[in-house]
Amino acid sequence: MVSQYRFTIDNFDMNDELLLKGYFADDGKIDRMPGKKQKKKLAAMLRYLAQQFEAGKQYSEKEVNVILNDHHNFNDPATFRRLLFTSGLINRTLDCKQYWLATEDE
Repeated sequence: MVSQYRFTIDNFDMNDELLLKGYFADDGKIDRMPGKKQKKKLAAMLRYLAQQFEAGKQYSEKEVNVILNDHHNFNDPATFRRLLFTSGLINRTLDCKQYWLATEDE
């Protein structure tokens, strides 16, 4: 099931940065998730993470995990992978072996 909240990475902006203030540790990594009712903050966080991937490139699950772990401190790349996929920011093969940034027409 795909989430009703679909985003594009194009719209990460200064407002998103303000929304995420306080969610980053001193090392520049995300150190906590927004609460369940803070959908705008979660959307901003997912756009930020999606921007860490290169358009047109395919990634293995392991490579996705490395990128996500490089940008958060609580060692839960699976949650971020799922959220990025269900929000429409990344796509994957049915066997979940390859991931890539979603395009407008997908």
